[in-house]
Parts: sequence; structure tokens; C-alpha cells
Amino acid sequence: MIAASLQSGSNGNCIYVECDGVGLLFDAGICGAVAARRLAALGRDIRSVRAVIISHDHADHIRYAGVYQRKYGIPLYVTARTLCAAEAKLDLGKLSDIRLFLAGGTLSFGEVSVRTLPTPHDGQDGAVFVVSNRQKSLGILTDLGHVFRELPQVISSLDAVFIESNYDPVLLAKGPYPPALKRRIEGAGGHISNYEAAELLCEGARLQWACLAHLSETNNYPSLALETHRKIVPEGLVVHTASRYSSSGLLSV
Repeated sequence: MIAASLQSGSNGNCIYVECDGVGLLFDAGICGAVAARRLAALGRDIRSVRAVIISHDHADHIRYAGVYQRKYGIPLYVTARTLCAAEAKLDLGKLSDIRLFLAGGTLSFGEVSVRTLPTPHDGQDGAVFVVSNRQKSLGILTDLGHVFRELPQVISSLDAVFIESNYDPVLLAKGPYPPALKRRIEGAGGHISNYEAAELLCEGARLQWACLAHLSETNNYPSLALETHRKIVPEGLVVHTASRYSSSGLLSV
């Protein structure tokens, strides 16, 4: 199983996972041409991708979903409530190949399964994902809302994970955001902090690596996120950060 973050952050999100010859994209928050170019740099053809699977309706995760379908012919997997909410506020254009799923169910692509888990993030009907075959499991856990009850058990089942590590509490408290936005970020429907992500990763005895994703541009920075995690997570765990501006490169598990 291999994976790459093509971009991660409030300016656009897209993660590529390939397993048993099946290539999947998670979220469509960057334009199709950029995704195609970054995949090509990794030796992958976007037209070979089997599905674009959407986590929730926020623009940085779904705004280009229609382009991926119309230009590259990739089916769109999305919940009905997420699609309805997105179309109410974004111009996704014509969509002709929509595969609806229920958050909490499992999608199948040959020998590859994608388990979907509902989240308390403040999008409509949000979900996170666990991609598995018979040997390995990889988590895509961003826009979590808060550390909800199922997360430690999910982490313990994974061999690798993309996990949000959105903010540093001190930077958030002292930063320029208005009070209401600060409350939203650290509240039950917002994001989790560097410390919360690191504590979660301590549950992952099987983890080979973790890639910290969805870092805030204002309330975090990669070196701080890495420093926080290295103080908390097991010494042998490899920790990467996903860039807001470029691909992570291929990570294997």
C-alpha cells in the first residue's frame, strides 16, 4: 500500500492511496490539473484513479469534484447530505456519475475496502476513512471535530495514518482570529490540536508512520507540530508533515 498527500490545509485537500493496483483519491479540494500534475510526478495517471471519495461539504474538500469527474471520468463517492449541502453553496457543475454512500458503511473496490466513520466535525454528514486489504490498514483522519470515542480503537488498528494536527493551543489563543472562530476551532465541531493528535498516536502500536495533516497556516507550523509530537509519541514512530503547497511524495506501508 502506498499513499501521498497531494496537498493539505484550508487552501485545499487531496490524498492519494493505492492498494493492490487500485488508486483512490480522497477529497477534491485542489484543481484537477494540479492533482494530475502532482500524480504524474509520482508516476501515476489521474485517469487510472477508480474513485474520488469526499469526506464532507466544506469547499477545501469538495470544490473541484465536478472537474475530476468531467475532465478525467472519475466516479464521485459522496453522502447524499454532503452533496446537497455542497451544491447549495458551491457551483460543482454537472455531475453524471455519483455513487452515494452512508457514513458508517464500507465501500469495496476489488480486494480493497474503505471503511467510513461518521465524525462530529461541523460539516454536513462528515466522514473519515480506513483503507484496508488483507494485510494492511491506512487511516485518513482529518476534520475530526474532537477526539470522539471511537478514535483510539481506530488508531490501534492502523499500520499508517494521515491525521489532522491542526493547531497549537498557545498560538491559537494569542493569534488574530476573532473569539467566535477560536471557539469553533477548539470546540466539539472544529479541529484537534498537536497535543491531541500526538496523544492519539500513542494508541497506535502497529503504526509504521504518521503524516500530520491539515495544519493551520496561522495557528501552527510544521516544525512546531513535529516538535510537539516527538515529545509525546513512541520513539520509533516515523512522523511526516503534509504540506499546504506540495505533495508529500509517496509513503509506503
